[in-house]
Amino acid sequence: MTAQNSTINPILVDTPQALARTVARLQAEPAVAVDTESNSFYVYHEQVCLIQFSIPGQDFLVDPLALPDLSPLGPLFADPGIEKVFHAAEYDVMCLKRDFGFQFANLFDTMIAARILGWKRYGLGSILEERFGVRQDKRLQRANWGQRPLTPEQLRYAVLDTHYLLPLRDILRAELQARRREREAREAFAALPALEWNRHEFDPENFWSIKGARDLSPTGQAVLRELYIYRDEQARARNVPPFKVVSNAVLIRLSERRPATIRELRRVKGISQVIIKRYGRGLLEAIRRGRNAPPPQPPERPPRPQNAVLERYEALRRWRKRRAAARGVEPDVLISNDALFELAKRPPRDLKDLTEMNLLGPWQLETYAAELLAVLRRTTHKP
Repeated sequence: MTAQNSTINPILVDTPQALARTVARLQAEPAVAVDTESNSFYVYHEQVCLIQFSIPGQDFLVDPLALPDLSPLGPLFADPGIEKVFHAAEYDVMCLKRDFGFQFANLFDTMIAARILGWKRYGLGSILEERFGVRQDKRLQRANWGQRPLTPEQLRYAVLDTHYLLPLRDILRAELQARRREREAREAFAALPALEWNRHEFDPENFWSIKGARDLSPTGQAVLRELYIYRDEQARARNVPPFKVVSNAVLIRLSERRPATIRELRRVKGISQVIIKRYGRGLLEAIRRGRNAPPPQPPERPPRPQNAVLERYEALRRWRKRRAAARGVEPDVLISNDALFELAKRPPRDLKDLTEMNLLGPWQLETYAAELLAVLRRTTHKP
């Protein structure tokens, strides 16, 4: 398909009156394309900074940073009579729920559909280029969407995320119907509205997850813990991501060398003059506290699954790999790794047991239940 020649001229929605008009326009449509932009690379507490909508003939850019209340959009997202078309909806749905409490119904995910159909390249940029002859500026993927005003380049990039989604949805839906994959896709889409943002509060013991933490001496580990806490305090106070204070690699070097003076601190690779000016005294104080602290005790590693569980899991993965290869799709399109592992841990005896586990949807049960049970029977040893 060649590039469409339609002019892209979005409406920027940044007043309550403009939002009311936009919602009325969107609610008159049977389907609406949606995307969001957030500022996760620039702040400690990320937020949705732009919501894009497209309908035939018009694009809208809703600015949450300029609007005091986005609740008028709630009925649109929750309306089962209006299809909301996303590409890779998972993150957008979770962020919109987190920031605004929206609920969702009737979603179509063009990335999920493309993967079900076995498209080899299913990133939106690749699809736009292949199907519509449109190129996105990849440099803007990590733009700071929390800054205002947005540049013309940012606005164009944002609009392209939704401008072609409805015609793309039409292409995918026709192919899903032709290949009798529509039920499978609908089942995958139906799981999206239940997604929730997993809020992870800061845990000082998570310093153990930093690469190299377990290789440090006990004193080095105590220092790393104090540096980890200090970095989070500074990131929270300045509203920047922790990696923009100092990187994990620098934390490890500081924990190894444990400088006691600004002169020694300057010799540590990755410590710039800006870091010394902003955080130098605080870093040295954290290192001093760590030197005097008792060594932290590493968390217990989760127990290794029993051999029988691993045997069943690998057998299920081999079955899935063969099945996926025959279809020309990636293995997790069929069934997720988490679902396979639960089946390996608690192997169902029959279809009733399998159904009651609530791991698979009706289409998956109808299509794969007999084969899954056969694999589990072969690999489950009876006492």
